Amino acid sequence: MAVAVICEFNPFHYGHKYIIETARRITGEPVVAIMSGSFVQRGEPAVTDKLERTRAALGNGASLVIELPAVYAVANAQRFAGGGARIANALKGVNYLAFGCESDDISLLKRAAAAPSDLRVQSLIKKKMQQGDYYPRALKNAVREALGDETADFLKTPNNILAAEYLRQLDKRIKPLPVKRIGAAHNSQKLSGKFASASHIRELLRNGKSAQGFLPEIPKEITYPQRLDTALLYKMRTISAQELRALPEVGEGLENRILAAAKTAVTAEEIISAVKTKRYTHARIRRILTCALLGITEELQSRKSSYCRVLGFSEEGARLLKNCEFEIVTSAAKGICGENAEFIKKDILAADIAAIAYENVRPCGEDFCAQIIKAIPHNSGARIAQSDFSPECTNNQRAY
Repeated sequence: MAVAVICEFNPFHYGHKYIIETARRITGEPVVAIMSGSFVQRGEPAVTDKLERTRAALGNGASLVIELPAVYAVANAQRFAGGGARIANALKGVNYLAFGCESDDISLLKRAAAAPSDLRVQSLIKKKMQQGDYYPRALKNAVREALGDETADFLKTPNNILAAEYLRQLDKRIKPLPVKRIGAAHNSQKLSGKFASASHIRELLRNGKSAQGFLPEIPKEITYPQRLDTALLYKMRTISAQELRALPEVGEGLENRILAAAKTAVTAEEIISAVKTKRYTHARIRRILTCALLGITEELQSRKSSYCRVLGFSEEGARLLKNCEFEIVTSAAKGICGENAEFIKKDILAADIAAIAYENVRPCGEDFCAQIIKAIPHNSGARIAQSDFSPECTNNQRAY
């Protein structure tokens, strides 16, 4: 049996280690990390590559790391949670889902999870959106009117919103295990001992400042999202309105606002600032730009994948894969030939595009050369074996 954690580890810090250790302590079971790969939900490349984050997770308590498909990693909360929950559901050894949460009140969490299905809430949401509101705020205000302040306040933070989505999409056999956050709040610039928010740590790393003390390991190389600006500007200056309309979260003429902004903007941030309104949030616009860059359409994102791309494991993690209902993918080259090929090709493309965001641009095709990270137990904890890339990777593989 095992505990799943749907995560980004962007980067892996002591708060993440605390969740893994707490989940293991409470349940006595190994932890499966279902982790975003090369891009994250905010529509940016992950601050460091997925193998480095896999190494950190395995070295700090996780037993198995599976990649959350890129198609869902850059989706809204409902689809992000759904993609992770389906993988957890497919791993029949998983009987808990642990997640960081502002409140560990299970009854409140269940009320919040049930709120969108409440007929009074649905009616109010429809009315508010007809008046020009956007869904996240319409949901919170509708819940407040129909169900009261306590349930509405629970849905104020991103972690709690995701927690509610997880509950709606998990098999009944999987029990929720909320782990109350300690230390710095989500996106906070405040510090609390060795705990700092992931956003603050990314800011330190990308500004060349020391993040020592907040991370078990300092990343060797990091990405800079603005390095993708030229590629994004090219894409947005050459894409058609019809192609934009085919992307997730685009509707109601939003494609025209984006195209107009792209004609004058000289950075991705300028496009976002020009388009952003209370209805169209910064995160939503950035996700749209990233989906355009990766060619992720609404049609593809609304489909359901059925594979587990293994990034790393320990001995106990390997045993958990024996009871998986999905296709287990251990090689990118083999994965692009199966029924999940379209999804896996997007994972590979995401890695190739994120490779441009490093100070020293990386070549294409590293996903074909990546070796699974193996954690070998020894007296002082997990020792990580295997190099990141196989020396046998050929130019033909890179050129896929």
